[in-house]
Amino acid sequence: MKQKGLLLLFFFVIGKFLFSQAPQLTEDSTISLITCATGDELYSAFGHTAFRVQEPTLGIDIVYNYGTFDFNQPNFYLNFTKGKMIYSLSRKNIEMFLYEYELEKRWVKEQILDLNLSQRNQLLAFFEQNYLPENRDYLYDPLLNNCSSITGDILKNQFGKDIVIDGSYLDKQYTFRQLVRQFMDVNTWAMFGIDLAFGSPVDRKATVQEHMFLPYYTMEQLRHTTLNGKPLVKRERTILDYSEHTKNGYFPLSPLFWFMLLMAFTGIITYFDFKHKARSRWLDFSLLFITGLAGTFLFLLWVAADHTSTPYNYNILWAFPINILAAFTLVFQDKVPKWVPKYLWSALGLIAIMILVWIIGVQIFSPVLIPLLLTLAIRYLYIIKYSKL
Repeated sequence: MKQKGLLLLFFFVIGKFLFSQAPQLTEDSTISLITCATGDELYSAFGHTAFRVQEPTLGIDIVYNYGTFDFNQPNFYLNFTKGKMIYSLSRKNIEMFLYEYELEKRWVKEQILDLNLSQRNQLLAFFEQNYLPENRDYLYDPLLNNCSSITGDILKNQFGKDIVIDGSYLDKQYTFRQLVRQFMDVNTWAMFGIDLAFGSPVDRKATVQEHMFLPYYTMEQLRHTTLNGKPLVKRERTILDYSEHTKNGYFPLSPLFWFMLLMAFTGIITYFDFKHKARSRWLDFSLLFITGLAGTFLFLLWVAADHTSTPYNYNILWAFPINILAAFTLVFQDKVPKWVPKYLWSALGLIAIMILVWIIGVQIFSPVLIPLLLTLAIRYLYIIKYSKL
């Protein structure tokens, strides 16, 4: 029992010695960038990026992962909504890191960096300094500061002008929204929610380095990056060889299907209302209340959150917050108040402005919205007509 205790103490002291300060690497060491395939969950839909340090002499094979978060953090979802999401740098051995990807059958590829021994030790010292408890947390931004975009920042920070990020391989520079849509089907609830929350800032073209917020672009960018005039990547290899995950949507579960169904339903109800000179107050309340509630949430994301991607969101031109007031006004009385027709003409005007904003490219909206906009237009026009009866 005493020998077992001494053995545990020995390994504790050795581990403390190895990682309390950055160990000195030898010529046998390598530092590489690991890229992981996309997954089925929303948080893994764009893949993942991490750094790997191998030192056979010291028995070190660890991954520095800037994409670590904890669902159990206090106020996790509130902080995410407010744009105050904290991510951390974690450090684990390669077997533990690969376990999740092996389980989910996602490929993992490695790019070994062509660094001399001094540069490798410099990077390792940087990672270890970053891993200190007071340094490992950072404010996450899904487009500007995530586990993948941080790669370019680290390389620039460590090697300065010696690193040249060449973007000539790009056919074109995409906007942030276009880049996100390359990895998600527009006609999914997840992408619809993202399109709804994103404001006009994401419709500017991303710089070459900003494309690196997506791991696949980071992997491709490293193939076109030089250090001191030489290719940064020495060689590549596949660690886990699996096929790319394919996501097959089911149309009856898609937002477009349900919005088309809503438009048809609204059209039928409106026809019967017209025939009977009636007004379905519950339908008017539902449409106005839900769009007003959505608009209020989008407005708060614009003015009260710290997200860089949600300000100046012109979705509030159709999801107008004051619709909530109109909803409660119309539900409790059959007769339409005099101010409501003027308000609805204004609401239709705002939808027209939104379409103009879309056409000139100030903000690109989800095409899934079209049947929903037609639904609102049908009902607004009918309420205006009914008010004259």
